[in-house]
Amino acid sequence: MTGYLPCYYQSSRVMRSIVQGQGSELDKLRQALDETLDQFFVNTATCRLGDWEAELGLPVAPAQPETERRDKIMSKLRGMGTCTIKLVKQVAESYDAGAVNVAEDFTGYLVIVKFVDTRGLPPNIEDLMAAVRDIVPAHLEILYEYSYFLWDDLDEKVWTWDQLDTLGLMWDQLEVYV
Repeated sequence: MTGYLPCYYQSSRVMRSIVQGQGSELDKLRQALDETLDQFFVNTATCRLGDWEAELGLPVAPAQPETERRDKIMSKLRGMGTCTIKLVKQVAESYDAGAVNVAEDFTGYLVIVKFVDTRGLPPNIEDLMAAVRDIVPAHLEILYEYSYFLWDDLDEKVWTWDQLDTLGLMWDQLEVYV
């Protein structure tokens, strides 16, 4: 800020102290403005997630992790409008970190949600199911298909027991490793 002052103030200790004090206060103001602006966007909101949840008719859950709360809010925002396969896919992928395939069986009145990249049950599956149920019409049944780590997946590696032992992995770790 001293660059905006006349040059004879450059050497003044008093003016330098005043400018430093004003500069630190302006930095605090800028930070407060940035934090306030962050609350207007779901991806960056922290203390106002409850307001977002209340606005969308979701239960306010301060005990839940912020990432899960954001996922629910984003899913609700994405889930507005006509239900399409693309919309169901977007909502499901907002909860799951991996890819999700969605198909519809017209003859069986069935929507099939298949988790491609995630092995086992995805985290926060109950919220995902509730969000998908909210957007899929009531006359359609929803079927969830999960992928699991199978023994055949391990057989494809053609490892000996000694090679497998040297990895020193527990089953959960092996699923991710392979």
